[in-house]
Amino acid sequence: MLHVETRAEARPAPRVLVPLQMTSAGVLPLAGGRLRHLAGETMGTTWSVAFVQSADIAADADIGELDARIRSVLVRVDAQMSNWRDDSNISAFNRACAGQWIAMPDEAFHVLQTALRVARESGGAYDPSAGPLVDLWGFGPAPRRDTAPSAHDVSAARERCGWARVVIDEEAKRAQQPGGVSLDLCAIAKGFAVDALSLALTDAGIGHHLVEIGGELRGEGVKPDGMPWWVELETPDVQAAGIEQDLVALHGLSVATSGDYRRFFMDAAQPIKRYAHTLDPRTGYPASHALASVSVVHRECMMADAWSTALTVLGPQAGMQLATSRDIAARFVMRVPDGFRETVTPAYEAMGS
Repeated sequence: MLHVETRAEARPAPRVLVPLQMTSAGVLPLAGGRLRHLAGETMGTTWSVAFVQSADIAADADIGELDARIRSVLVRVDAQMSNWRDDSNISAFNRACAGQWIAMPDEAFHVLQTALRVARESGGAYDPSAGPLVDLWGFGPAPRRDTAPSAHDVSAARERCGWARVVIDEEAKRAQQPGGVSLDLCAIAKGFAVDALSLALTDAGIGHHLVEIGGELRGEGVKPDGMPWWVELETPDVQAAGIEQDLVALHGLSVATSGDYRRFFMDAAQPIKRYAHTLDPRTGYPASHALASVSVVHRECMMADAWSTALTVLGPQAGMQLATSRDIAARFVMRVPDGFRETVTPAYEAMGS
């Protein structure tokens, strides 16, 4: 999870990243504002919200109403996009017969539309139809496993994937099931939920806030002391040589990290073989390059979420080339014999000081 800086620590001076453009709204702290926190569980992980509350609002009543509003947003997103729920809109699509059109709520359709665009732009490194592969490798609703699937099973699962097979009707906000395709929006829906919570807080008149779901964050405004929402980027090992401690000012920015150290299993038949949850849909197997993690800083957490996954699959060379060409602010952390080494895109470097 990303570490939110709350005090000075005995570490080397960090590299600091700030927005290239500061929005006029939310720059000044809320006079007399108090820092409050809410937290809970959602989507198989945890969520937290830090926000600045006006001093003239009845604290208990306002907190209860805000907590209910937050939970309502999370329930709505989960009900639309979770493939862990049989009654979700995505699950309805996955059960549909070949050729059947499935209407979707505006939010679910927007996320699917965005997912298909990232799939196209990444050459399929990110594929929202890779659900069968995710299940096969034990990283989805299906039971966990401790041995790699057979090549035959991988091939059979790949035949049920293919983002290009999914046809959408933008006007009617619906998608057509080509037959056997199983959508999995986990690598983008969590980021969307962060954005949705941030929007709900802003609509409620709370312009100064930091939203986090499963380690992905979005910040708006500033804290009561006028300082931005500082977060420390997640790394495989903060003490490792070659890795700088990066602090990002989340003022109108989001950050998401995808890493091979979060979820994995060791093949019981081959103890030295490690399989991480970052699957390459183009091969059907977990990505096997030396890339340990990718962090993406973006205005939208949904985009940071999807691109961190796509760039991780692409690897250090192809991922860096694509991120640079699309002006994506990204940091790549690679495994090397003596620890880790990092590279950053020009857009990321431009934010640093």
